Amino acid sequence: MARVKGAMMTRKRRKRILKAAKGYWGAKSKHFKMAKQAVMKSVNYAYIGRKQKKREFRQLWITRISAQAKANGMNYSQFMNGLKKAGIDLNRKMLSEIAIADKEAFAALVEKAKAAL
Repeated sequence: MARVKGAMMTRKRRKRILKAAKGYWGAKSKHFKMAKQAVMKSVNYAYIGRKQKKREFRQLWITRISAQAKANGMNYSQFMNGLKKAGIDLNRKMLSEIAIADKEAFAALVEKAKAAL
């Protein structure tokens, strides 16, 4: 029985890395060793970025809600506490959308939150 050599799998692995490094500047897109390092780093950055994206959006939503709550005479923490006590279960994303698109509806929510406190 013939000996199995690793050429096919090695080529496949290198091709996959080089394909992922396509568009990188200079040798990072041509040389396997450099491409491998660049791809590993970019995969790590992408992983971290997915976590940061969630943080940044939550921060943006809270800022929008806070600004609209202040315009209606209430601060953010009191508003959220009032909503919780009133039994209104809306997430921050939806509250920020309401704050932007429908100011009258948001004002009604603020009034309900004030009444619940």
